[in-house]
Amino acid sequence: MSAVRGLGEYLVLAGAARAEDIANTIDEVGDGEALARRLVQDRRVTEQQVAEAVALATGHRFTDLTEYEFDPEVIALVPESLCRRYRLLPLRIRRNRLTVGMINPTDIIALDDVASVTDLRIVPVVVAEDALSRAFERYLRSDSELTDLSEQIGETSGASHVTFTEQLDDGDADAPIVRFVNLLITQAINDRASDIHIEPGEQRLTVRFRIDGVLHEMQRADRSIQDGVISRLKIMSSIDIAEKRIPQDGRISVMHDGRAVDLRVATLPTVWGEKIVMRILDNGGQNTSMNDLLFSSANEKAFKDAITRPHGMVLVTGPTGSGKSTTLYTALREVANPRVNVITVEDPVEYRMPDINQVQVNPRAGLTFAAALRSILRADPDVVLVGEIRDRETALISVEAALTGHLVMSTLHTNDAPSALTRLTEMGTEPFLVATALTAVVAQRLARRLCTRCQAPLNTDEASLIALGMPADLAHDARVHRAVGCSACSNTGYRGRVAVHEVMNVTEEVEHALVSHATGGEIREIALSQGMVPLREDGWAKVAQGITTIEEILRVTV
Repeated sequence: MSAVRGLGEYLVLAGAARAEDIANTIDEVGDGEALARRLVQDRRVTEQQVAEAVALATGHRFTDLTEYEFDPEVIALVPESLCRRYRLLPLRIRRNRLTVGMINPTDIIALDDVASVTDLRIVPVVVAEDALSRAFERYLRSDSELTDLSEQIGETSGASHVTFTEQLDDGDADAPIVRFVNLLITQAINDRASDIHIEPGEQRLTVRFRIDGVLHEMQRADRSIQDGVISRLKIMSSIDIAEKRIPQDGRISVMHDGRAVDLRVATLPTVWGEKIVMRILDNGGQNTSMNDLLFSSANEKAFKDAITRPHGMVLVTGPTGSGKSTTLYTALREVANPRVNVITVEDPVEYRMPDINQVQVNPRAGLTFAAALRSILRADPDVVLVGEIRDRETALISVEAALTGHLVMSTLHTNDAPSALTRLTEMGTEPFLVATALTAVVAQRLARRLCTRCQAPLNTDEASLIALGMPADLAHDARVHRAVGCSACSNTGYRGRVAVHEVMNVTEEVEHALVSHATGGEIREIALSQGMVPLREDGWAKVAQGITTIEEILRVTV
C-alpha cells in the first residue's frame, strides 16, 4: 500500500485531490496505477494532474505533450512495438542523450530496452496518459509496416499463384495476410475512421478511410494482394468466399485496447473484383446523451416532447452517414426504463444495447421488416424502433402501430423534414393516416467540428457574414473561427463531428395541408411560418458559436 499512499500524498500536495477522497479510495485499490485510474474515472483529477503528481513523487520532470513539436526522425529511433509495450515516446535528442516521455519513469526494464535499441543515454520525463495516447494516434502509424506486408504478400502470391487464405484461421496470427488485415483495422480505429473502403482497380488495390465524414486515401498496394485481403475479410465476417457474383453482408468483432469493436461488412462486385466497405461500430462510444447532440433549445424541446409522448411516430431523415442511428439510439436511452418494453427491428443491429430487445432482419429466412413488425406488435411493446422504412408494407404497419398506442421511431431517406410526409404518401400510405400518426420529423446532417486545440478566430465583419446567408441576429455577436491544423487533429483543423438539425412538428395546419395533397414545398412554407428552423440556419448558429466553420456548413447544407 505504500505506493498507493505515496501517490495519494503527492496528489494532495499538488493540489489535485482532497485528502479525504484519497483516504476513501485507498482501501478499494491495490496500487498507485489503480488509484490514479479510479480518481480519473470519477473525474476528481485529470490525467495531467496525475502525471504531475508522479513527477513530483519520483523527482522527474513533467512534460506537457498537448502543444509539443514532435520530430518524426526522433520518434523513429525506437520501434513502434517497444513504444506501445512500455507506453513511452522519444521526444528529443541532444548529443548522446535521448529524452523519453513515459507514464512510469521508474520502469528500469523499459529504460534498459530503449537504451539497448538506441545505444543512447535515456533521460525519462513524465507525460500524461491521454496526451500520450493522442500522440500514438498521430505518430505511431502502421503505414510503413502495411507497405512492407503488402510487398511480402505480393511476393508470396506471385510465387505460388494460388489463393492462400482459405485455410487460414485465427491461429495463423503471424501470416502476412492476417497481420496486414489486422493492422488495417487497428489503424482505422486509431484514426477514428467510421468506414474502411477496400477498392480493387486495374493496377492497384486502394484503401481509403472515412474520417469525420471525408474520405482519405491511406494505402495503395499491388493488385496481386487483392484476392488474399478480400478472402481473409470474408472469412473473418463469415461470408461465403466462393460467391463473388452477388453482394453479401457480414459482421466482424474485434478487441481494441480492451474494448469490443464491431465492423459491419458489405461486399459489392465491381468490374475489377469485389469492393469491401466496413462500417466501424465502436460500442465504447455509444454513451451519447441529449446534450451531446447539441440541439438548439427550441429543437431539443420539440424533439423531447415528441419522444416522450405515449404514442405517435417520430422520424429522423437524412442521407447515409448523417448520424440518424446515433440520434435514434440516444432517444431510446432517453425513454427506456424498466417500466417500458422497448423492441427494435434493424438491418443490421448496429449497436447492442442492454435491457432492450433487438431483432435482426433476416430476409433469407423470411424475417423482413414487415414480418418482424407484425410479430413485434403481438409482443406487447411500448416503444418500437424500426431501423428504416423502405417499402409500403413497412410504412403502413409502422403508421398503424403509431395509431394504436405505440411510440414508433424510424428513419427515412429524404433531403429535409417536410419531404418525409410526401415520401410516406408516395409509398402508398393514405395521407390522412400519415397526418394523424406522425408527431415530428427531424432532418439532420453532420458537419466536422473544429479542433479545440488549434482553432483560430476568423477576421470577418458582420456585413460579410450576412452576405453569405447568416441571419443578422446571429452575425451581430458571431464568434467565427477557422480551421488551422495541429498534431491532435492530423493537421486537418477538425476533430469529431457535430449535427445540424431541422425539427418539424406536425401541427394541425400541416395535417390539413397533407390531407389536401399539398406539395413538399407548400408544407415546408407552413412549417417555416410556424417556427421551424431550417438546416442551414441551425448550422449558422453553430458557426456563430465557434463549433464549426463556414465552409463546413456550406458543404453539408443547401
